[in-house]
Amino acid sequence: MGLLLDDELFDAQALRALAHAAYGGADLGECVTTAARITKTDAELWFDEWFATAERVRAIAESSSTAGDDASAREAYLRASNYYRTSGIFLMGSPVDERLVRSHRLQVETFRSAAALMSLPPEIIEIPYENTTLPGYFFRSSDDGAPRATAIVVDGYDGTVEELYFSTTVAALARGYHVLIFDGPGQGSMIVDRGIPFRPDWEAVVGPVIDYAVARSDVDPARIALIGWSFGGYLAPRAATVDHRIAACISDCGPYDLYDATVSRIPNFLAAAIPSGKGVRYRLLERVLRGVMAKPSAGWALRRNLWVHDVEDPLDFIRIARDYTLKGRAAQITCPTFVSAAETDDLSARADILFDELTCVKEYSWFTAAEGAGAHCEMTARTLFNQRAFDWLDGILGIGGAQHG
Repeated sequence: MGLLLDDELFDAQALRALAHAAYGGADLGECVTTAARITKTDAELWFDEWFATAERVRAIAESSSTAGDDASAREAYLRASNYYRTSGIFLMGSPVDERLVRSHRLQVETFRSAAALMSLPPEIIEIPYENTTLPGYFFRSSDDGAPRATAIVVDGYDGTVEELYFSTTVAALARGYHVLIFDGPGQGSMIVDRGIPFRPDWEAVVGPVIDYAVARSDVDPARIALIGWSFGGYLAPRAATVDHRIAACISDCGPYDLYDATVSRIPNFLAAAIPSGKGVRYRLLERVLRGVMAKPSAGWALRRNLWVHDVEDPLDFIRIARDYTLKGRAAQITCPTFVSAAETDDLSARADILFDELTCVKEYSWFTAAEGAGAHCEMTARTLFNQRAFDWLDGILGIGGAQHG
């Protein structure tokens, strides 16, 4: 039995929403009462209840705004944004559900309403990328115009650029970093609104982002850190294998090899048939995977993966997963690198291999269940993760009291 919900995945996503309370993205009572109304493992019910909470909290924000109470409006808009994001999480898949489009749009709108009320509102940016742009935000920790160390944060599979504010941005700003966050291919607005899927060579994505950053007079080009969480824990070090303008890299609970991480979840007698791509066991695996996809909870990650990678068949996803690997590449990372893994998280189970293969200055951080940090991306202990990661990063980049001030 989970803390809020019986279903393991539904509980994890409810806790993910609640975890952002540490940085202003949730309220304990709002999350607990919303979860209490979700009486069965049903994506429709999940959407309805989280969306209803988001709507109620947005109404609070709008009322406070009308009354001229900017602090209350900002706080409620931030919470509403997180709840709108949470409401659509189990609708991810192809074809795109209109309710997901709507909840995502409202997530962005309420976040931007909150951002406009911050003491230092972020710049809403569009970073040139191939024949389109990457939507994002540039947050300043100070408006003195001086070049500062800057954290560029990379999201994972089902997050959004707005969620990165809660997971990492607030903590970075408090320590004196400027922060640049964005949606890349396969993420947030790029997949929901534009239909642009993931690509394995993330250096092609981070390159234009760094180009944008170093062109700014308030960014110190010698002190750019790249931070990736969840699947971003693969994407960030992958970019660092090529782009050596990165002064430091943080990989938070990312997969060392997506194919291995995926196949490890399949029973051995069925997984053994994957290399040949034929035979009775292979056909059985195909039927099993399609059966799993139909399940509201157990099939969610697979439905999401097919959508964000723009493939139609589960076995096609397994095949393209081979392209998302750090095998044979880790030694190409030259910047100091921080690698984390969590005790009960199977996605980061091989993070120690990445760490062992690094030849640069490096740090390995193991987060345990006893610390309340044993789940994927240390979601229920983000303050602990941020303390360790930024203490390390401060030392690497030489961040002292002057920048923190």
